[in-house]
Amino acid sequence: MSGIRNPFEAFKSKNFKYFWMGQCISLIGTWLQNTALSWLVLTLTNSAFLVGFYNAVQFTPQLFLSLLAGTIADHLPKKKLLIFTQSLLMLLAFLLSVLTWKKIINYYILLIFGLLIGIVNTFDMPVRQSFVIELAGQELLYNAVALNSMNFNLARIIGPAIAGILLKNVGMSICFLLNGLSFIAVLIGLFLIDVGIKPMNTKKNNKMLIDIWEGLKYTRRNKIILQTIILLFIMNVFIMNFNVLIPLYTKYVLHKDEAGYGFLLSSMGIGALLGALFVAVKSNKRPNIKTLYFSLIFYSLIFVLIGINKNYHFSSILFMLAGFSAILFTTTANSSLQLSSSDEYRGRVMSLYTMIFAGTTPLGSLISGSFAQILNIDKAFIALGLSCTILFSLYFFAINNNKRINLKRVDDL
Repeated sequence: MSGIRNPFEAFKSKNFKYFWMGQCISLIGTWLQNTALSWLVLTLTNSAFLVGFYNAVQFTPQLFLSLLAGTIADHLPKKKLLIFTQSLLMLLAFLLSVLTWKKIINYYILLIFGLLIGIVNTFDMPVRQSFVIELAGQELLYNAVALNSMNFNLARIIGPAIAGILLKNVGMSICFLLNGLSFIAVLIGLFLIDVGIKPMNTKKNNKMLIDIWEGLKYTRRNKIILQTIILLFIMNVFIMNFNVLIPLYTKYVLHKDEAGYGFLLSSMGIGALLGALFVAVKSNKRPNIKTLYFSLIFYSLIFVLIGINKNYHFSSILFMLAGFSAILFTTTANSSLQLSSSDEYRGRVMSLYTMIFAGTTPLGSLISGSFAQILNIDKAFIALGLSCTILFSLYFFAINNNKRINLKRVDDL
């Protein structure tokens, strides 16, 4: 069929295949750790606000340091940077495992770990995002981003499900230990990659602030990049950063235990995996702005339904649909930004992506946690979904009204 592409087309690149295989194992460990951390914070605090505050602390560095990280990504070898950041994350996972095993962990220690993990991820994410096009090339980029999303969400299915079983039957420290071990796979994959010697940015400019400002001006001039960034901001503030609500929703609305929490996350991962597979086999090799519109509205409406629903099995279906629309949005946004960027600015553009994607988590987590504290958990989902829909509608009206004004001015001429 002419409309169907090989979903593994990007594996033509050996470098990308090595990268993908290493990430495949490492991401399962990451989801093991993330699931255990969320449940550990809830166990220690039993507070929606403090769970949200932990998430805010973890992602605050990405709000303030992402632009600097993007500038570094545009000037230094990405492979070496990734080896360094992934090694640091491995050491933090091992240390977290030991402290939890020795039972000397508390909420304040977790805040310190959240901050350290956030700082390392701030420099890791834009490098990892902008490295994909060097591994796969422009022609295979959209497929490569989709395969990375498939990888991420396959891990989201496997990781939380395993974590739920381990949390209930073994304990939390094993989740952190397994995550630390999983980084060995990604480090092996990075050492196998041969990207040759890439010419570095030779512009004689040692002022990071000037480089950051030039990246912002470039983003402002490119309408596709700017529009994608705005939509990403709306989506992330109100919708994407709702992980703080999932353990609360599982425990207090659906009345399920750790295993139920893990499998609910896995349901969302299944939907996201299907979404990534859908993108991977699409015949259209260029991302479409209309796809961003559709997935944002669809995701918002699902949030409203989640808030209304009280049935665990139907919740699993809704979370699956949420995962599908989320990955459709993020994959399209990621590919659109990379393909619309020049090589010189791609690291800085992708640092904006990671700054919005992860840096707005403090704001999004605090909004989600506060809504849950004030309105109750089910009503928080409804409020977040409606807020996203209203803000997007205002934005859509504004840009279309601006286009009509510009066309009228042209007609007057």
